[in-house]
Amino acid sequence: MRINSKIETAASFNPTKKTHQMDIATMCEKISSNKMTLPLYQRDLSWNLQKAVDLFNFQLFGKAPVAPISINEISDLSDKDVPQISFITRELISWENIKGDHQSVVDGQQRLSTNFKAFTNDESFRNVILDFARGSFRIVEGSIAKSQIPVGILLNKEEDILIDYLKEKDNFNSLFAIALRVRTKLRSYNYTINIAENLTEEEQIQWFEVLNNAGSRVTALQMSFSKLKIHDLDIYSDYTEPFKEKAIEYGFGELFLPFTTNVSYPIAALNPAYEVIEKEGVHNSNYAPIPSDTKESILTKLSVSKLERIISLTLLSLEKALEFIVENNLKDITDRMDYILYLSGFYAYNENRMVDSNLELKLIDWVKNVDFTNQSNSERRKIFTELLKL
Repeated sequence: MRINSKIETAASFNPTKKTHQMDIATMCEKISSNKMTLPLYQRDLSWNLQKAVDLFNFQLFGKAPVAPISINEISDLSDKDVPQISFITRELISWENIKGDHQSVVDGQQRLSTNFKAFTNDESFRNVILDFARGSFRIVEGSIAKSQIPVGILLNKEEDILIDYLKEKDNFNSLFAIALRVRTKLRSYNYTINIAENLTEEEQIQWFEVLNNAGSRVTALQMSFSKLKIHDLDIYSDYTEPFKEKAIEYGFGELFLPFTTNVSYPIAALNPAYEVIEKEGVHNSNYAPIPSDTKESILTKLSVSKLERIISLTLLSLEKALEFIVENNLKDITDRMDYILYLSGFYAYNENRMVDSNLELKLIDWVKNVDFTNQSNSERRKIFTELLKL
Protein backbone atom coordinates (compact mmCIF):
# COMPACT_ATOMS: atom_id res chain seq x y z
CA MET A 1 0.00 0.00 0.00
CA ARG A 2 1.33 3.41 -0.97
CA ILE A 3 1.18 6.04 1.79
CA ASN A 4 1.26 9.70 0.77
CA SER A 5 4.35 11.45 2.13
CA LYS A 6 2.16 14.30 3.42
CA ILE A 7 0.77 11.92 6.03
CA GLU A 8 4.27 11.06 7.24
CA THR A 9 5.22 14.73 7.46
CA ALA A 10 2.01 15.71 9.25
CA ALA A 11 2.32 12.89 11.76
CA SER A 12 5.79 14.05 12.79
CA PHE A 13 4.78 17.69 13.35
CA ASN A 14 2.67 18.82 16.31
CA PRO A 15 1.92 22.59 16.17
CA THR A 16 0.30 22.56 19.61
CA LYS A 17 3.74 22.22 21.19
CA LYS A 18 4.38 25.87 20.27
CA THR A 19 1.37 27.05 22.28
CA HIS A 20 2.20 29.30 25.24
CA GLN A 21 0.66 32.04 27.36
CA MET A 22 1.08 35.80 27.26
CA ASP A 23 -0.46 38.43 29.51
CA ILE A 24 -2.47 41.41 28.31
CA ALA A 25 0.10 44.00 29.42
CA THR A 26 2.86 42.29 27.42
CA MET A 27 0.66 42.06 24.32
CA CYS A 28 -0.27 45.73 24.61
CA GLU A 29 3.40 46.68 24.86
CA LYS A 30 4.13 44.65 21.73
CA ILE A 31 1.25 46.33 19.89
CA SER A 32 2.46 49.76 21.03
CA SER A 33 5.92 49.13 19.59
CA ASN A 34 4.54 47.47 16.42
CA LYS A 35 6.16 44.17 17.32
CA MET A 36 2.69 42.67 17.14
CA THR A 37 0.72 43.72 14.06
CA LEU A 38 -2.08 42.65 11.72
CA PRO A 39 -1.93 41.14 8.24
CA LEU A 40 -3.13 43.58 5.61
CA TYR A 41 -6.18 41.52 4.69
CA GLN A 42 -7.72 41.91 8.16
CA ARG A 43 -10.97 43.84 8.18
CA ASP A 44 -11.48 46.91 10.34
CA LEU A 45 -12.82 46.89 13.90
CA SER A 46 -16.34 45.56 14.23
CA TRP A 47 -17.01 45.48 17.97
CA ASN A 48 -19.29 48.09 19.49
CA LEU A 49 -18.83 49.44 23.02
CA GLN A 50 -21.11 46.82 24.55
CA LYS A 51 -18.96 44.01 23.14
CA ALA A 52 -15.90 45.68 24.68
CA VAL A 53 -17.68 45.97 28.03
CA ASP A 54 -18.65 42.30 27.83
CA LEU A 55 -14.99 41.36 27.29
CA PHE A 56 -13.78 43.43 30.25
CA ASN A 57 -16.43 41.89 32.49
CA PHE A 58 -15.55 38.38 31.36
CA GLN A 59 -11.84 38.97 31.91
CA LEU A 60 -12.62 40.21 35.42
CA PHE A 61 -15.42 37.86 36.48
CA GLY A 62 -15.33 34.94 34.03
CA LYS A 63 -14.73 31.47 35.40
CA ALA A 64 -13.23 30.15 32.18
CA PRO A 65 -10.42 31.58 30.01
CA VAL A 66 -11.10 33.62 26.90
CA ALA A 67 -10.50 31.82 23.59
CA PRO A 68 -6.89 31.65 22.34
CA ILE A 69 -5.16 34.23 20.14
CA SER A 70 -3.74 32.87 16.88
CA ILE A 71 -0.44 34.36 15.70
CA ASN A 72 1.69 33.86 12.63
CA GLU A 73 5.32 34.38 13.61
CA ILE A 74 7.32 35.97 10.80
CA SER A 75 10.97 34.99 10.83
CA ASP A 76 11.60 34.47 7.12
CA LEU A 77 11.73 38.00 5.71
CA SER A 78 12.65 36.76 2.26
CA ASP A 79 8.95 36.01 1.73
CA LYS A 80 7.02 39.28 2.04
CA ASP A 81 3.73 37.66 1.13
CA VAL A 82 1.47 39.59 3.48
CA PRO A 83 2.19 43.27 4.31
CA GLN A 84 1.59 44.24 7.93
CA ILE A 85 -0.46 47.07 9.41
CA SER A 86 -0.68 48.52 12.91
CA PHE A 87 -3.59 48.01 15.29
CA ILE A 88 -6.28 50.74 15.46
CA THR A 89 -4.71 53.21 12.99
CA ARG A 90 -4.02 50.56 10.31
CA GLU A 91 -0.76 52.19 9.26
CA LEU A 92 1.46 50.17 6.93
CA ILE A 93 4.55 48.81 8.68
CA SER A 94 7.77 49.02 6.69
CA TRP A 95 9.44 45.66 6.19
CA GLU A 96 12.62 47.31 7.49
CA ASN A 97 10.92 47.55 10.88
CA ILE A 98 9.91 43.90 10.97
CA LYS A 99 12.56 41.86 12.72
CA GLY A 100 12.83 38.12 13.22
CA ASP A 101 10.04 36.48 15.24
CA HIS A 102 7.66 39.34 14.47
CA GLN A 103 4.11 38.44 15.53
CA SER A 104 1.19 38.89 13.15
CA VAL A 105 -2.28 38.33 14.62
CA VAL A 106 -4.37 36.05 12.41
CA ASP A 107 -7.26 35.77 14.87
CA GLY A 108 -7.86 37.98 17.92
CA GLN A 109 -7.86 41.52 16.55
CA GLN A 110 -11.11 42.58 18.25
CA ARG A 111 -10.07 41.32 21.71
CA LEU A 112 -6.55 42.72 21.51
CA SER A 113 -7.76 46.07 20.13
CA THR A 114 -10.25 46.33 23.00
CA ASN A 115 -7.54 45.82 25.60
CA PHE A 116 -5.13 48.10 23.75
CA LYS A 117 -7.67 50.92 23.66
CA ALA A 118 -7.91 50.74 27.46
CA PHE A 119 -4.11 50.58 27.68
CA THR A 120 -3.83 53.83 25.69
CA ASN A 121 -6.96 55.54 27.08
CA ASP A 122 -8.51 55.73 23.63
CA GLU A 123 -11.08 58.51 23.25
CA SER A 124 -13.73 56.05 22.02
CA PHE A 125 -13.69 54.40 25.47
CA ARG A 126 -14.28 57.60 27.45
CA ASN A 127 -17.74 56.40 28.58
CA VAL A 128 -16.66 52.86 29.50
CA ILE A 129 -16.17 52.65 33.26
CA LEU A 130 -15.77 50.16 36.08
CA ASP A 131 -18.57 50.87 38.53
CA PHE A 132 -17.34 49.77 41.95
CA ALA A 133 -20.77 50.35 43.52
CA ARG A 134 -22.67 48.23 40.98
CA GLY A 135 -19.81 45.78 40.58
CA SER A 136 -19.27 45.68 36.80
CA PHE A 137 -17.89 47.44 33.76
CA ARG A 138 -20.59 49.39 31.94
CA ILE A 139 -21.27 52.33 29.64
CA VAL A 140 -22.36 55.64 31.17
CA GLU A 141 -23.56 58.92 29.76
CA GLY A 142 -22.79 62.29 31.31
CA SER A 143 -20.66 62.82 34.40
CA ILE A 144 -18.70 60.00 36.06
CA ALA A 145 -19.46 59.29 39.73
CA LYS A 146 -16.87 58.91 42.48
CA SER A 147 -17.49 55.16 42.56
CA GLN A 148 -16.62 54.87 38.87
CA ILE A 149 -13.24 54.82 37.09
CA PRO A 150 -12.90 55.06 33.28
CA VAL A 151 -11.36 51.91 31.84
CA GLY A 152 -8.68 53.98 30.09
CA ILE A 153 -7.59 55.33 33.47
CA LEU A 154 -7.87 52.05 35.37
CA LEU A 155 -5.94 49.99 32.81
CA ASN A 156 -3.69 52.73 31.49
CA LYS A 157 -0.12 51.76 30.64
CA GLU A 158 1.01 54.24 33.34
CA GLU A 159 -0.05 53.50 36.91
CA ASP A 160 0.51 57.16 37.83
CA ILE A 161 -2.46 58.05 35.61
CA LEU A 162 -4.72 56.07 37.94
CA ILE A 163 -3.12 57.53 41.07
CA ASP A 164 -3.46 61.11 39.85
CA TYR A 165 -7.08 60.52 38.80
CA LEU A 166 -8.09 59.18 42.22
CA LYS A 167 -6.33 62.01 44.02
CA GLU A 168 -8.08 64.56 41.83
CA LYS A 169 -11.46 62.93 42.56
CA ASP A 170 -10.62 62.85 46.26
CA ASN A 171 -11.32 59.13 46.55
CA PHE A 172 -7.79 57.73 46.66
CA ASN A 173 -8.11 56.16 50.10
CA SER A 174 -11.44 54.48 49.38
CA LEU A 175 -10.70 53.06 45.91
CA PHE A 176 -6.96 52.74 45.27
CA ALA A 177 -6.40 49.40 46.98
CA ILE A 178 -9.22 47.57 45.21
CA ALA A 179 -8.62 49.42 41.93
CA LEU A 180 -4.97 48.35 42.00
CA ARG A 181 -5.97 44.71 42.55
CA VAL A 182 -8.37 44.84 39.59
CA ARG A 183 -5.74 46.56 37.46
CA THR A 184 -3.13 43.97 38.36
CA LYS A 185 -5.46 41.07 37.59
CA LEU A 186 -6.50 42.39 34.20
CA ARG A 187 -3.00 43.40 33.12
CA SER A 188 -1.68 39.97 34.10
CA TYR A 189 -4.64 38.12 32.57
CA ASN A 190 -3.15 35.42 30.34
CA TYR A 191 -4.29 34.49 26.88
CA THR A 192 -3.27 31.20 25.32
CA ILE A 193 -1.24 31.98 22.20
CA ASN A 194 -1.31 29.53 19.30
CA ILE A 195 1.77 30.04 17.14
CA ALA A 196 2.38 29.18 13.51
CA GLU A 197 5.46 30.15 11.51
CA ASN A 198 5.80 31.88 8.16
CA LEU A 199 2.35 31.05 6.82
CA THR A 200 1.47 32.22 3.34
CA GLU A 201 -1.54 34.47 2.88
CA GLU A 202 -3.61 31.50 1.68
CA GLU A 203 -2.61 29.42 4.70
CA GLN A 204 -3.41 32.28 7.09
CA ILE A 205 -6.87 32.80 5.62
CA GLN A 206 -7.56 29.08 5.74
CA TRP A 207 -6.56 29.07 9.42
CA PHE A 208 -8.67 32.15 10.14
CA GLU A 209 -11.75 30.73 8.45
CA VAL A 210 -11.49 27.40 10.30
CA LEU A 211 -11.38 29.38 13.55
CA ASN A 212 -14.31 31.56 12.50
CA ASN A 213 -16.54 29.12 10.69
CA ALA A 214 -19.43 30.20 12.91
CA GLY A 215 -18.67 33.92 12.82
CA SER A 216 -17.49 36.70 10.52
CA ARG A 217 -15.29 35.55 7.67
CA VAL A 218 -12.73 37.43 5.62
CA THR A 219 -14.66 37.79 2.38
CA ALA A 220 -13.20 38.09 -1.09
CA LEU A 221 -14.67 41.59 -1.17
CA GLN A 222 -12.74 42.62 1.95
CA MET A 223 -9.58 40.92 0.67
CA SER A 224 -9.67 42.79 -2.63
CA PHE A 225 -10.10 46.24 -1.11
CA SER A 226 -7.78 45.77 1.85
CA LYS A 227 -4.81 45.57 -0.51
CA LEU A 228 -5.43 49.12 -1.69
CA LYS A 229 -3.79 50.13 1.59
CA ILE A 230 -0.49 49.47 -0.16
CA HIS A 231 -1.37 52.40 -2.42
CA ASP A 232 -2.29 54.77 0.44
CA LEU A 233 -6.03 54.19 0.32
CA ASP A 234 -7.65 52.39 3.22
CA ILE A 235 -11.13 51.40 2.09
CA TYR A 236 -12.26 51.15 5.72
CA SER A 237 -11.11 54.44 7.23
CA ASP A 238 -11.36 56.40 3.95
CA TYR A 239 -14.73 55.15 2.80
CA THR A 240 -16.77 52.41 4.50
CA GLU A 241 -16.51 53.94 7.98
CA PRO A 242 -17.44 57.50 6.79
CA PHE A 243 -20.31 55.92 4.83
CA LYS A 244 -21.65 54.11 7.88
CA GLU A 245 -21.07 57.11 10.18
CA LYS A 246 -23.08 59.32 7.84
CA ALA A 247 -25.96 56.82 7.89
CA ILE A 248 -25.77 56.64 11.69
CA GLU A 249 -25.76 60.45 11.91
CA TYR A 250 -29.13 60.51 10.16
CA GLY A 251 -30.49 57.69 12.31
CA PHE A 252 -30.11 54.67 10.02
CA GLY A 253 -27.38 52.72 11.84
CA GLU A 254 -29.66 49.75 12.49
CA LEU A 255 -29.84 49.07 8.74
CA PHE A 256 -26.19 47.93 8.82
CA LEU A 257 -26.94 44.53 10.35
CA PRO A 258 -25.52 41.91 10.03
CA PHE A 259 -21.85 42.89 10.10
CA THR A 260 -21.08 41.76 6.55
CA THR A 261 -23.24 44.59 5.22
CA ASN A 262 -20.77 47.12 6.69
CA VAL A 263 -18.67 46.48 3.59
CA SER A 264 -21.09 45.19 0.96
CA TYR A 265 -23.55 48.11 1.18
CA PRO A 266 -20.95 50.89 0.77
CA ILE A 267 -19.12 49.02 -2.01
CA ALA A 268 -22.40 48.46 -3.89
CA ALA A 269 -23.10 52.19 -3.55
CA LEU A 270 -19.96 52.93 -5.61
CA ASN A 271 -21.45 51.48 -8.80
CA PRO A 272 -23.40 54.57 -9.95
CA ALA A 273 -20.49 56.93 -9.33
CA TYR A 274 -18.21 54.52 -11.20
CA GLU A 275 -20.52 54.63 -14.22
CA VAL A 276 -20.73 58.42 -14.06
CA ILE A 277 -16.97 58.96 -13.82
CA GLU A 278 -15.56 56.01 -15.73
CA LYS A 279 -18.33 55.26 -18.25
CA GLU A 280 -19.59 58.82 -18.84
CA GLY A 281 -22.98 58.06 -17.33
CA VAL A 282 -23.85 55.04 -19.46
CA HIS A 283 -25.82 52.67 -17.23
CA ASN A 284 -25.73 48.89 -17.48
CA SER A 285 -28.35 47.02 -15.49
CA ASN A 286 -25.82 44.88 -13.60
CA TYR A 287 -24.28 48.00 -12.04
CA ALA A 288 -27.21 48.55 -9.73
CA PRO A 289 -26.37 49.60 -6.15
CA ILE A 290 -27.08 46.16 -4.68
CA PRO A 291 -24.61 43.85 -2.85
CA SER A 292 -24.85 41.14 -5.51
CA ASP A 293 -23.50 43.63 -8.11
CA THR A 294 -20.36 44.82 -6.29
CA LYS A 295 -17.50 45.36 -8.74
CA GLU A 296 -14.43 44.96 -6.52
CA SER A 297 -12.37 43.32 -9.27
CA ILE A 298 -12.94 46.37 -11.51
CA LEU A 299 -12.69 49.07 -8.86
CA THR A 300 -9.43 47.79 -7.40
CA LYS A 301 -7.76 48.06 -10.80
CA LEU A 302 -8.47 51.80 -11.04
CA SER A 303 -5.89 54.40 -10.13
CA VAL A 304 -6.18 55.60 -6.55
CA SER A 305 -6.95 59.13 -7.75
CA LYS A 306 -9.89 57.92 -9.83
CA LEU A 307 -11.19 55.70 -7.04
CA GLU A 308 -10.96 58.66 -4.67
CA ARG A 309 -13.14 60.69 -7.08
CA ILE A 310 -15.70 57.87 -7.15
CA ILE A 311 -15.67 57.67 -3.36
CA SER A 312 -16.06 61.44 -3.03
CA LEU A 313 -19.06 61.52 -5.39
CA THR A 314 -20.66 58.57 -3.61
CA LEU A 315 -20.34 60.14 -0.15
CA LEU A 316 -21.72 63.44 -1.46
CA SER A 317 -24.65 61.62 -3.11
CA LEU A 318 -25.27 59.63 0.07
CA GLU A 319 -25.60 62.83 2.08
CA LYS A 320 -28.06 64.27 -0.47
CA ALA A 321 -30.14 61.08 -0.28
CA LEU A 322 -30.21 61.11 3.52
CA GLU A 323 -31.13 64.80 3.60
CA PHE A 324 -33.94 64.18 1.11
CA ILE A 325 -35.38 61.34 3.24
CA VAL A 326 -35.27 63.30 6.48
CA GLU A 327 -36.47 66.64 5.07
CA ASN A 328 -39.48 64.98 3.42
CA ASN A 329 -40.49 62.98 6.52
CA LEU A 330 -39.81 59.65 4.82
CA LYS A 331 -37.71 58.16 7.61
CA ASP A 332 -40.43 55.79 8.85
CA ILE A 333 -40.85 54.37 5.35
CA THR A 334 -37.11 53.88 4.93
CA ASP A 335 -36.85 50.55 6.71
CA ARG A 336 -34.37 48.99 4.26
CA MET A 337 -30.97 50.11 3.09
CA ASP A 338 -32.20 49.75 -0.49
CA TYR A 339 -34.00 53.12 -0.33
CA ILE A 340 -30.79 54.89 0.66
CA LEU A 341 -28.58 53.05 -1.85
CA TYR A 342 -30.96 53.71 -4.75
CA LEU A 343 -31.49 57.38 -3.92
CA SER A 344 -27.75 57.83 -3.47
CA GLY A 345 -27.26 56.31 -6.93
CA PHE A 346 -29.91 58.63 -8.37
CA TYR A 347 -28.11 61.69 -6.95
CA ALA A 348 -24.77 60.43 -8.29
CA TYR A 349 -26.26 60.36 -11.78
CA ASN A 350 -27.88 63.75 -11.26
CA GLU A 351 -25.08 65.59 -9.49
CA ASN A 352 -25.46 68.63 -11.72
CA ARG A 353 -29.21 68.46 -12.25
CA MET A 354 -31.48 70.89 -10.50
CA VAL A 355 -33.90 68.96 -8.27
CA ASP A 356 -36.97 71.17 -8.66
CA SER A 357 -40.27 70.72 -6.84
CA ASN A 358 -41.66 68.56 -9.63
CA LEU A 359 -38.76 66.10 -9.50
CA GLU A 360 -38.84 66.11 -5.72
CA LEU A 361 -42.51 65.10 -5.77
CA LYS A 362 -41.67 62.26 -8.16
CA LEU A 363 -38.92 61.06 -5.81
CA ILE A 364 -41.25 61.23 -2.80
CA ASP A 365 -43.83 59.24 -4.71
CA TRP A 366 -41.16 56.69 -5.68
CA VAL A 367 -40.13 56.17 -2.04
CA LYS A 368 -43.75 55.73 -0.96
CA ASN A 369 -44.61 53.22 -3.67
CA VAL A 370 -41.47 51.19 -4.46
CA ASP A 371 -41.54 47.60 -3.19
CA PHE A 372 -38.26 45.78 -2.54
CA THR A 373 -39.80 42.82 -0.71
CA ASN A 374 -38.95 39.39 -2.17
CA GLN A 375 -37.71 40.91 -5.43
CA SER A 376 -35.20 38.98 -7.52
CA ASN A 377 -31.93 40.63 -8.47
CA SER A 378 -33.17 41.19 -12.01
CA GLU A 379 -36.27 42.95 -10.68
CA ARG A 380 -34.17 45.04 -8.31
CA ARG A 381 -31.98 46.10 -11.24
CA LYS A 382 -35.08 47.14 -13.19
CA ILE A 383 -36.23 49.25 -10.23
CA PHE A 384 -32.98 51.22 -10.31
CA THR A 385 -33.05 51.63 -14.09
CA GLU A 386 -36.59 53.03 -13.88
CA LEU A 387 -35.61 55.37 -11.05
CA LEU A 388 -32.89 56.90 -13.24
CA LYS A 389 -35.55 57.78 -15.82
CA LEU A 390 -37.43 60.17 -13.48
